[in-house]
Amino acid sequence: MKIVSWNVNGLRSVHRNGDWLPFLKGVKPDIFCLQEVKAEPDQLPDEVREPAGYSSFFAPCQIKKGYSGVALYSKIEPLSVIYGMGIPEFDQEGRLIGAEYEDFWLLNIYFPNGGRGPERLDFKMRYYDAFLAFAEMLRKKKPVIFCGDINTAHEAIDLARPDANKNNTGFLPEERAWIDEVINVGYIDVWRQKNPNRTEAYTYWDQFTRARDRNVGWRIDYFFVSQEFVPRVKKTDIHSTILGSDHCPLSITL
Repeated sequence: MKIVSWNVNGLRSVHRNGDWLPFLKGVKPDIFCLQEVKAEPDQLPDEVREPAGYSSFFAPCQIKKGYSGVALYSKIEPLSVIYGMGIPEFDQEGRLIGAEYEDFWLLNIYFPNGGRGPERLDFKMRYYDAFLAFAEMLRKKKPVIFCGDINTAHEAIDLARPDANKNNTGFLPEERAWIDEVINVGYIDVWRQKNPNRTEAYTYWDQFTRARDRNVGWRIDYFFVSQEFVPRVKKTDIHSTILGSDHCPLSITL
């Protein structure tokens, strides 16, 4: 089973540019998780809203059209699907969609960015804490995989310029400490586990400065797998050559 995660930074845009369907048809994921969809389902062409062979599920932003939103495509019919955490404050922006399968939960997340001032950073940190409690609740039933744009680089190895960004959101001590907490309670960053010393491997590059051309990037997109399920992970990849967004896709194979 192959699961792919990609922050597309606008599904309509990445489809118009011709990047999305070729990637889907080439990689053939069993489950495809998208973040920052920026569209309502009825705004999408048929081949994007309902790709052949997939069941599709959308959690758009409820308070601002064209903002945030996540989607999940699955060849395997989920046992159940959840939209949000059941906390109105955190669910209005369309940041979480979850699917229950026979032997694991899969949570597709677009975590908040901590920019635009202290109030938004506070929102991000409270969202982090609420999400971890929610994931741990589900984990009592079966193992949890969560993937998506975490919006934080964990260690200095995970971004090109750690010293220049130590006071910037996305690499603040409190944001990084939350990832420490995630790991401490038993979730594994499976890409880093399999590539412990690999440098210059990123998933996001700033478009305005053409940072991708110089590989001045950040690894802020992840697959975290609860420890008891990690032996099922056979392979993990960052698809850094795939264009169309300021993020690239990543995948795991179970």
